[in-house]
Amino acid sequence: MTFKARVDAALADPTLKVAIGRTTGTAERKRAAALVDFPQFEAARERGKRIKSHVIDHMDHYLVEFERNAIASGATVHWAATAGDASRIVVELCRQAGARRVTRVKSMLGEEIGLPHALDEAGIERIETDLAEHIVQLGGDTPSHIVWPAMHRTREQVSEMFKKLHRAPHTDETIEAMVDSARRELRDKFLSADVSISGANFLVADTGSTCTVTNEGNAELSTTPPRVHIVTAGIEKLVPTMAHAFAMLRLLVRSATGADITQYTTFHCGPKQPGDRDGPEEFHIVLVDNGRTRMLKEGLKDMLRCIRCGACMNHCVVFRQLGGHAYGGTYPGPMGAVLTPVFDGLESSREPVHACTLNGKCQEVCPVDIPLPTLLRGWRDRSWREGLEPATMRFGLGVFTFVASRPWLYHLGASIAVRAMRLFKRGGWIRGMPGIGAWTAYRDFPAPAKRTFMAMMRDGARGRP
Repeated sequence: MTFKARVDAALADPTLKVAIGRTTGTAERKRAAALVDFPQFEAARERGKRIKSHVIDHMDHYLVEFERNAIASGATVHWAATAGDASRIVVELCRQAGARRVTRVKSMLGEEIGLPHALDEAGIERIETDLAEHIVQLGGDTPSHIVWPAMHRTREQVSEMFKKLHRAPHTDETIEAMVDSARRELRDKFLSADVSISGANFLVADTGSTCTVTNEGNAELSTTPPRVHIVTAGIEKLVPTMAHAFAMLRLLVRSATGADITQYTTFHCGPKQPGDRDGPEEFHIVLVDNGRTRMLKEGLKDMLRCIRCGACMNHCVVFRQLGGHAYGGTYPGPMGAVLTPVFDGLESSREPVHACTLNGKCQEVCPVDIPLPTLLRGWRDRSWREGLEPATMRFGLGVFTFVASRPWLYHLGASIAVRAMRLFKRGGWIRGMPGIGAWTAYRDFPAPAKRTFMAMMRDGARGRP
């Protein structure tokens, strides 16, 4: 489907609008409440920005340090230049372990490298252990949000799905009963897996450890019983020390869910050692580049600060109308509009870049102050310079340039347009009008004021009301 087709489908789906509103609305309110109780947030945000910027500027040093300390702890470190390389490494490790069943902890990096598909193609049974990812897997979907992958589903839809597909479905229509149903479905699979696969929220250079945060405990139950634990992580997830990791956690959790800290914050440091009561016998870490070093060279260095909290999309006026699937890439929302051209190429992903309103809310709520509007404008500029914009766009901008460079013509045209639009006004809104059908197909258009902004400014300067 084209971007326009995905947008049309999303806007025409009233159930999707309900699902998005429930989740993003709650996330926005909880984040705001969390910041009221955390007056140090701006200082913590500035520190987080400095930490990540420092690591990005010295990434070669910290990658070497992390690898050295991870190997010293007993881990095996693998390097993957591309998404295909990363998936092949993980599948080969599973085959070497004789794995028939693997449990997987939610990881957007895993989605980025196509790991679910690669495991399925290899004939290895894949069990998604995160509740939302379990819902996504049952529905044959892909994640629509980086924190709440199943946010495109209402609880009513989930209830129907569980009743149809679970071995022992719930009978009470409560969230608790549905969670119990998922627990019954997954528990024996946790304990019978041969390999566990997780992502990492942070990679701690001075200890060689990886950090995961969850609210369900599924990561701990996934990664502990199997003989082999495989971690896949982007190379930008580095922090220098454990103290820096905790500084970043204070930002991540409040920005993602509005909590002070997640229920489970776990650091994995190598395989099971003599005297340990549990843990994997083998511990593998796959460090993935997949365009990240190229981002350093192409003016996208700031995007590598991203800690995958999802705050930008929770507050994005476009995302909250469309949901995540309309974007067409692994990562949705403002951060996805910046990242997808890196992974998939600008020619196939330029349209979401243009969907942004550039209102700046995404940067305002970003816990590490990523200038997302500036990065999006950079992609727009590059799309224009590379001749990727359609002829209609170039012609339209040419007409606008001609008119806007002649103030008398621009003011005349704006005055006529305002008067013409007001003819279609009904109760302060325009419900239909030639030329704006794409807008009014799904929502009303605000009627303009009686005079143009420039006319009001001119009259104000002359002292007229």
